[in-house]
Amino acid sequence: MILRHPLRVVWQGVFSLVMFVFMYLPILVLAFYSFNQSPYSANWQGFTWDWYGKLFTDERILSSLQNSLIVAGCAVAVSAVLGTLMAVGLARYQFPGKILYQGISYLPLIIPDIAIAVATLVFLAAFAIPLSLWTIVAAHVVFCVAYVGLVVSSRLTNLDPHLEEAALDLGATPVQAFIKVLLPQLMPGIIAGCLLAFVLSLDDFLIASFTAGSGFNTLPMEIFSRIRTGVKPDINALSVILILGSAIVAFVAELIRASGQDKAS
Repeated sequence: MILRHPLRVVWQGVFSLVMFVFMYLPILVLAFYSFNQSPYSANWQGFTWDWYGKLFTDERILSSLQNSLIVAGCAVAVSAVLGTLMAVGLARYQFPGKILYQGISYLPLIIPDIAIAVATLVFLAAFAIPLSLWTIVAAHVVFCVAYVGLVVSSRLTNLDPHLEEAALDLGATPVQAFIKVLLPQLMPGIIAGCLLAFVLSLDDFLIASFTAGSGFNTLPMEIFSRIRTGVKPDINALSVILILGSAIVAFVAELIRASGQDKAS
């Protein structure tokens, strides 16, 4: 049994507490002021739920939320197919330039968002493609594919490749082996990757602001346009809802991914 020095345990506890306070205290302050009756967040005038209720009657908020859901849903749907095929192709097949392609495939994970935004805008301008809601979808697919592919590829490393070979030996075609054998095993990873990509797409501001057409604001863009005149309780309330929603989706994605790994092992 390893005995730890009491002073080390105390310092570890203090350091952990400081880190949690640093990370979550701003969120708690944000949530606190979202219940403020005053239209100005700095002055507390009492508790109210009114700001949360007003969000559901704000047409601009609802319209931007609809745009964000359309963008995230379409980007994730395309990325689920492309990301899964990319992960399977890189894991199961050998082809010229594989290492180079693998490195390029995951570049969106490390490239700054501003670089992706500018590159996408230049590409669209070069081909005279008008900006719209669908140009945001195309830009989001760029990084969503990488995230889905990364999660699915981690799932692939825990699968037995001999199951596909056994299916092929029993007379299944490669497509049948993929659909009936490999795809069900990959499903937890695909779902987890899609949920992660959905949250990232829903929360994106920088790339969407560069590739959105006139009148196609997403929810983060709408929030940014409103805080220019000051942060008010309705924006605090909206931010709290987004944080909770994103946290729930990320938690569910992690549960699905972990349960999939447990079943594979």
